[in-house]
Amino acid sequence: MNTTLQHWLAAQLADLKAQSLYKPLVELQSPQGGRIVVDGRPVINLSSNNYLGLANHPTLKEAAIRATREWGAGAGAVRTIIGTMEVHQRLERRLAEFKHVEATIVFQSGFTANAGTIPTIITKDDAIISDELNHASIIDGCRLTGLPSGQRLVYRHRDMEDLAGVLKRTESFGKRLIITDGVFSMDGDIAPLDEIVRLAAEHDAAVMVDDAHGSGVLGGGRGTAYHYGVHQQIDVQLGTLSKAVGVMGGYIAGSALLRDWLTQRARPFLFSTAHPPAVAAAIIAALDLMETDPSLVERLWTNTRYWQDGLRRSGFDLGVTQTPITPIMTGDEATALDLQRGLFEAGVLALAVVFPTVPRGKARVRTMPNASHTQTDLDEALQAVETVGRHLGLI
Repeated sequence: MNTTLQHWLAAQLADLKAQSLYKPLVELQSPQGGRIVVDGRPVINLSSNNYLGLANHPTLKEAAIRATREWGAGAGAVRTIIGTMEVHQRLERRLAEFKHVEATIVFQSGFTANAGTIPTIITKDDAIISDELNHASIIDGCRLTGLPSGQRLVYRHRDMEDLAGVLKRTESFGKRLIITDGVFSMDGDIAPLDEIVRLAAEHDAAVMVDDAHGSGVLGGGRGTAYHYGVHQQIDVQLGTLSKAVGVMGGYIAGSALLRDWLTQRARPFLFSTAHPPAVAAAIIAALDLMETDPSLVERLWTNTRYWQDGLRRSGFDLGVTQTPITPIMTGDEATALDLQRGLFEAGVLALAVVFPTVPRGKARVRTMPNASHTQTDLDEALQAVETVGRHLGLI
């Protein structure tokens, strides 16, 4: 091994640990659920994106098993060679039906969906206009376009006056694409899509929404655009299949022309092996459940209100959340890690989020109630958070 590289790596890791920014991986030793086993101990799980509790649902497991028996363990090739199976095409048709759009295309993850789509629909003559708190995958997708900074513009978070000003300043460009998260993953607030599409129409701009944390949560499960009733005015919708849907992957929903172009030029689609058949079949089963059992989303929101009301009564700062994403704000990175450790000792898994995921001084423990939690789970967790939080001087 190269000594220079190893010394550099050791120094970088030591620096992270000194700044309370080092986060070891957490090993899960049970299926996903409201209660799990981590490091050999049972804990209440408040760190999962498994919003609807589908990751370990028996219907999804059976669908995956049947598909494996019928189609095998793997697709064996990229989609554009011989990796497109009937089950993949069925999944994309089912997603289009679910989202009320002409067509969809599935990627290996939400991250690759952004990395594949943004550079594929933007040229050197265009401009991107992005919310300042957009997800890292959007930022990386914008960088991959190769546009200079003067054509990759940022507007202040959820600030429609600032967005309008940026749109006016960019009228000389070819296409202009406004990109925003639907639900912002660290703070849990919602993009004002009704205002964004109004401004886009006034200024002849296209709109792309990354709805990773709105999928399965808002709009009856169909996402933020449906929450506002503006889905027909969104040009590009990104959804995730690895959070509320409970499996893995991401997808782009929109026009048939958009799908067709992405199948020809989106590099992650062109150069990544297709999902295993079990994944595609389990996603189809999840979509069927989401449509036929509205109680899944109802339980998520019932638990969310109960959890957040309890935290606020205790005096915790939850920031500006409007969704199940529930940050317990600490500000200081070391305090966030102390809160995480104290909660784990008390039987609650809730992980700290620190720089560079959030700005310095904006550290928090991000908690995520979901549909699989019982009221007993939440009551026990509330007691633990209050006890540890009081000890740390947060309340």
